[in-house]
Amino acid sequence: MKRSEGMSVRVIEVRLKEILEARKITQKELADKTNIRAAAISELYNNQRKTINKEHITKIADALDIDDISELFVIKKV
Repeated sequence: MKRSEGMSVRVIEVRLKEILEARKITQKELADKTNIRAAAISELYNNQRKTINKEHITKIADALDIDDISELFVIKKV
């Protein structure tokens, strides 16, 4: 199906940058806590990932004591 002119598309953004800044945690600290590669954390932080690993999200949520997945993601229309 073709996208019509003026039709908005929804994208999922990871709110990791906001969360880490609010909690004064660095990307490196999160990588160390989760055993996730620093490069993968950086890509999530900068919303550069096209796919998101469910295991990574679980580890991040555990490390940051997040129980509500909506704290980590937001859906935006672009």
